[in-house]
Amino acid sequence: MKNQRLHSIDILRALTMLLMIFVNDLWSLSHVPRWLLHTAAEVDGMGLSDAVFPAFLFIVGLSIPHAVKARLEKGASKVSVMLHILSRTFALLVMGLFMVNLENIDAAQLLIRKEYWQILMALAFMLIWNNYRNPMVFGVVPTILVKILGWIILAFLASIYQSASGNWMMIHWWGILGLIGWAYLLVALLYLWIGDKVWWLAVACIGLLLLNVNEFVRLLGVDLQLVVSASTHASVMLGVLTTVMYTQLAAKAQLKWLIPSLLGVALILIVFGFATRPEWGISKIRATPSWTSICAGISILAFVLLHFIADVKGRTSWAAFIAPAGSSTLTCYLMPYFAYAFVELLGWSLPAVLTDGAIGLLKSTLFALFVIQFTGLLNRIQIGLKI
Repeated sequence: MKNQRLHSIDILRALTMLLMIFVNDLWSLSHVPRWLLHTAAEVDGMGLSDAVFPAFLFIVGLSIPHAVKARLEKGASKVSVMLHILSRTFALLVMGLFMVNLENIDAAQLLIRKEYWQILMALAFMLIWNNYRNPMVFGVVPTILVKILGWIILAFLASIYQSASGNWMMIHWWGILGLIGWAYLLVALLYLWIGDKVWWLAVACIGLLLLNVNEFVRLLGVDLQLVVSASTHASVMLGVLTTVMYTQLAAKAQLKWLIPSLLGVALILIVFGFATRPEWGISKIRATPSWTSICAGISILAFVLLHFIADVKGRTSWAAFIAPAGSSTLTCYLMPYFAYAFVELLGWSLPAVLTDGAIGLLKSTLFALFVIQFTGLLNRIQIGLKI
């Protein structure tokens, strides 16, 4: 069957990125409702902020079968696809490493202001991983030289770095992009090996969920852990399974069973999550299996809803305004790093009334929408990351 891309995937990605920018801006507000915020590690529960990242992991999984098939259909070998997976992982890990160390930087000991370090970091990412459509930038500069400049900037930033504890750059944690990178690596390679065998993919999902459980109760009798929590891998693999269920049912002209099947999977995950909640609690920070399965179930339900609206009913125009967040997601994610640094350098600040309560939430919503529209503008002038 031809590799047909679903509108619902791009729309769900756009909505999730909109929410991610929104919740990441809540730090700038006061009197934010608790249900919107991250929940502390020791607290059993979760807010909206705790459900956004696993939704994004699920979407990464939704896209993997389409991306792999697109390359194979163009004649790429499995070895070249594997190398592409490795290169994408490397990019995500590098960006994640720098972003995490930005959080721990000692601004007082830098040769330059922290805001300049942040801007140069984001600029370097743009230079290295921009989607160059022509071999020459501005018709005169080879793209390879621009990429090299980006790496020189990162090397400079690393050379002047020092944390508050006096250490050089180190892995405190892998950051959002790093976590995505590790999960993408394993799951994409597994899909490349397994292919569209639904039941084997289901076994892989169960296996990764059990590895997540094993992080808490040692089901296997050994401390078997992946580089990062298996929770991240399980969320991505469930996205892969969802897409493959669609393609297999579509190939057999049995799409009428897709929504009931996915609703059944979502119900199983959510029931498992709440049934095991007394044992581990719901916690994003600790990546408990209860949190993993509940969030995965919610993500599947969101996909089902959007699939019905966008793919079944064909109603997609309502999402056009946020489309850049679905097609240029990494660029969109990077824009606030520029925005916050420039605002700080310029000494801008909003009146307290604009950062408080409901008005503050409106401000964060408008900021997220502005970032998305600015990303769309950059796309029109051929600026946007692609890894």
